[in-house]
Amino acid sequence: MAWHKEGMFYVPDGSRPWARTHASVPTVDVLSDQVWRIYYAARNDRNQCSISYIDVEAGNPRRILYEHDQPILPLGKLGTFDDAGMMPSSIVSHRGVKYLYYTGWNVRTTVPYHNTIGLAVSHDGGTTFQRYGEGPVLGLSVHEPYFVGTATVMLEGGRWRAWYASCTGWEIIDGQPEPSYHLKYAESGDGIFWQRDGIIAVDYKNPAEGGIVRASVLHEDGRYCMWYAYRHKQGYRDDRTRSYRIGYAESDDGVHWHRLDHLAGIDVSETGWDSEMIEYPCVVSTPHGRHLCYNGNGFGASGIGYAAWESTTR
Repeated sequence: MAWHKEGMFYVPDGSRPWARTHASVPTVDVLSDQVWRIYYAARNDRNQCSISYIDVEAGNPRRILYEHDQPILPLGKLGTFDDAGMMPSSIVSHRGVKYLYYTGWNVRTTVPYHNTIGLAVSHDGGTTFQRYGEGPVLGLSVHEPYFVGTATVMLEGGRWRAWYASCTGWEIIDGQPEPSYHLKYAESGDGIFWQRDGIIAVDYKNPAEGGIVRASVLHEDGRYCMWYAYRHKQGYRDDRTRSYRIGYAESDDGVHWHRLDHLAGIDVSETGWDSEMIEYPCVVSTPHGRHLCYNGNGFGASGIGYAAWESTTR
């Protein structure tokens, strides 16, 4: 299997104070057979992230139909979990309500940042959103003391399922604190209160690996397929050979996964906007086919691109 790259299609022009740079963590909501809504995180001059969106033609996101001109939510109140920024990670439609799960950002003193998972809801089809509460729906616990983030949520048969990044610790590398994180699994009966049993969905493949993040999960033909981003522990910010790549795993039950990174079907380009890193995949399967939206260089600074699925034999 392989992806055919179609190129970068969106990056903020820098004219709006809240969106000077970046279009990180593209999160696709399939509104209809004609329109996709893509949420993303843009950064202001203080490097704080806000969530907004564009509407694009389904299957052809190069054709941008609408660009929202403001964030969907203000930053959180001083001292709350998202007072320094937020990034989208997953959206679920259920009984006329849209549930947007997002990563909230705090600034710390001993380490650069802290993440938890918040929820915003929309009762008008995604036109406006309100926080479910001032606190996160997935935060720290006795067994997860560092941070959690970028939850991908799926509703199946009344069971809410989440695959999320869980930090396993910080260490000083090249003179600065760097986190390591892998993917864990949780379940919920309502999408609000989550049972976390410490189940690791996708683990580090070796001691040199330092980050696995942003699962994108499809359940088709009795098999779960997951794309995600992974990186080295050291040098991933500046070294092209150690930066983010998109990986792939399969599962029979969505809980226990087998890594098959060689089947991801996509890698960095030789030159251009995604020549240094590729990360934060979001895969959608619709009547238009299977498409992948993702970020390239600079953790989203170079914009959002997409690729179309091409079936091949293994």
